[in-house]
Amino acid sequence: MQTFMQRKEDVKRDWYVIDASGKNLGRLATKVACILRGKNKPTFTPHHDCGDYVIVINANQVNLTGRKLDNKMYYNHSGYPGGLRERTAKEMRENYPEEMIERAVKGMLPKGRLGRQMAKKLFVYSGSEHKHQAQKPVSIDL
Repeated sequence: MQTFMQRKEDVKRDWYVIDASGKNLGRLATKVACILRGKNKPTFTPHHDCGDYVIVINANQVNLTGRKLDNKMYYNHSGYPGGLRERTAKEMRENYPEEMIERAVKGMLPKGRLGRQMAKKLFVYSGSEHKHQAQKPVSIDL
């Protein structure tokens, strides 16, 4: 018996909607990364992008456990001396909730070209509206 290897031409992609309200950030990110990577399919092939598209709504209502809202820090650096910018998770959830979920999911994807290609299939919205109704996404309850 040979190991099945899916070809790029044979990949069938679906669209899924996930509501993030009340969900823990890490648990949500692992499920989203699994779907983006294609590990939820029996035809998973590690060296191809065989995952599906994921739309995350209500990103501003994601939950963080413990004291992470005050203690967890997000760092950006401009590349110049003194260019380090720090933000707490509370600031990120209030001002940049989409980026918070995107960063959590991107950290769980492969590094390199394949991971960047998979990350392009993630769409995060802070409200309950999204612009992908034409793709007829299926709602997933985690």
